[in-house]
Amino acid sequence: MEHKGWTMNQRNLEFIRKMDAYWRAANYLSVGQIYLYKNPLLREPLSREHIKPRLLGHWGTSPGLNFLYVHLNRVIRRDDLNMLFITGPGHGGPSLVALAYLEGTYSEVYPHISQDEEGMRKLFKQFSFPGGIPSHVAPETPGSIHEGGELGYALSHAFGAAFDNPDLIVACVVGDGEAETGPLATGWHGNKFLNPVRDGCVLPILHLNGYKIANPCFLARIPQDELRKLFEGYGYKPFFVEGNDPEQLHQDLVVVLDQVVAEIHQIWAEARSASSANTTLKRPTWPMIVFRTPKGWTCPTEIDGRKCEDYWRSHQVPMGDMDKPSHVAILEQWLKSYRPEELFDESGRLMPELAELSPQGDRRMSANPHANGGKLLKDLLLPDFRQYAVDVPSPGVTLAEATRLQGKYLRDVMKLNLNSRNFRIFSPDENNSNRWQDILEVTDRCFVADIYPDDDHLSPDGRVMEVLSEHQCQGWLEGYLLTGRHGFFSCYEAFIHIIDSMFNQHAKWLKVCNHIPWRRPIASLNYLLSSHVWRQDHNGFSHQDPGFIDHVVNKKAEIIRVYLPPDANTLLSVTNRALSPQSQLCQRDCRRQAAGCAVAEYGPGSQTLRGWHQHLGMGEQRSRQRAWRRPGMLRRCSDTGDGRSRWTPAGVLPRSEGPGDQRG
Repeated sequence: MEHKGWTMNQRNLEFIRKMDAYWRAANYLSVGQIYLYKNPLLREPLSREHIKPRLLGHWGTSPGLNFLYVHLNRVIRRDDLNMLFITGPGHGGPSLVALAYLEGTYSEVYPHISQDEEGMRKLFKQFSFPGGIPSHVAPETPGSIHEGGELGYALSHAFGAAFDNPDLIVACVVGDGEAETGPLATGWHGNKFLNPVRDGCVLPILHLNGYKIANPCFLARIPQDELRKLFEGYGYKPFFVEGNDPEQLHQDLVVVLDQVVAEIHQIWAEARSASSANTTLKRPTWPMIVFRTPKGWTCPTEIDGRKCEDYWRSHQVPMGDMDKPSHVAILEQWLKSYRPEELFDESGRLMPELAELSPQGDRRMSANPHANGGKLLKDLLLPDFRQYAVDVPSPGVTLAEATRLQGKYLRDVMKLNLNSRNFRIFSPDENNSNRWQDILEVTDRCFVADIYPDDDHLSPDGRVMEVLSEHQCQGWLEGYLLTGRHGFFSCYEAFIHIIDSMFNQHAKWLKVCNHIPWRRPIASLNYLLSSHVWRQDHNGFSHQDPGFIDHVVNKKAEIIRVYLPPDANTLLSVTNRALSPQSQLCQRDCRRQAAGCAVAEYGPGSQTLRGWHQHLGMGEQRSRQRAWRRPGMLRRCSDTGDGRSRWTPAGVLPRSEGPGDQRG
């Protein structure tokens, strides 16, 4: 087998044998984390007391993740690639922890987890154990920006990371169970927004191992030709690597990855050459990989007479009842099948000839700076927000559209930071209706599909990201922020609930990062929520749900902030605050709503908007000791019901128009 200089001669076969040994080491560490409490290198016969009392974790996806990671390391070393690794099946936590440990990154950030037998014992014990680490990929895992748990957002995070990172390849493994979710199905279309001139590349790898927790996955049960047509229809060039023989699969994946990396570099070179020659950009056909291997690959074929490997029973813990002596014996045999004595020296350290297969320094995927975006974060250049203020000669006489003025301010934020390429606007087709259209004076809407002459402000170079999927806007922005950039997300209030759980995941990520010293603060996630919830002249009940604030304020004060700007000038002030350096590591929501209904929303009586502002800001005093990690802001801008703010003295609500009129 030959391809572009790679010949399966004796020398290269020896290199593949080393890669296979590295893979076995990662598999051994993955199994050990799920099961072992003591005796990490099996230096004595395995017994029940060496095994954790309660077993949690996911084995099924781990061997495939380990296999892919080892092969990606080969091309990183060969071509000095800048590569990030995102795992959609994030419950494969033992895999990514094992790989970070083998690369040495884990011991660098957690020195007590040393690269020896005692460090390995601690590595095993801490996994999914009280006082230890989660069973999924989490903020504690070096190299991660995508948390395991809820499925569906791997590709949107990957594309967000690739935007404005022209030399970054984001290898994104998509589990075949995750591929059944709606957000992931839409995520494939990120290639219509990826500009090869200024952006990096997302390399999707669909990992088909056939099963979810207890059922088959449908993408693994359709003919290969149908699967190929599906991804060709999405605009990709799929490469298939399939089988269960490790020796053959090593050779096949070497060949495919060589071709894939060559095509990525060719796409970049051709696009950037055409850009220099002012030639119209054509959307490229990006490569992707379909990687089909058995579920739970290399675990026992059968346990107690029931099929395990290549079946759903290997998805989590293949055998959970370790009080059976027969199961202890099976586990010992399984661990020894990886031949740990060939992988680790007498002290428990990875053999030097295997350790040298890892990239060095920041080229390690577990140490890539883009996975700790605060290291790369640069402050935005901000104009003086006071220059955009409404002149108020006397109270209650001036009308202004709050978000239109905010849009003018954001236009100039965009203009000042065009050269830095670190600020984008995200919206599900609502940029103009939210009065941010002035931004289009300095940039366009990003679009890399076909563009017609009469299209309005569409360009591959645009920095306004509009797609009619709240999931993609949220996921893109999260990936953009987590890799060290800034952004703003505008959405109608009725539909922001679509990403409630994504907000939860991001808030949890930030909360945990607050307690991890090596994680650097990132920029805040800013929302503008618009579309009046209490005034619906034509949409009826279809557009009414004010509950996102209720959802957000349940979070810790160190993570979120609620601001309720009642007018245009206040909205300008809090927008400036949102984008300022003091707001790093924040979660915010900007929201505007009819002030006349503020009392009705928060209950009858005399609670004024001013009182609620004070109530929701109480947590700020408690968190001043953490001022360098300011929490996020949830903002609300009141208006007269037609998008315009009526200026009033502080703390006095304008009169509500219509039935049910109440005054604060």
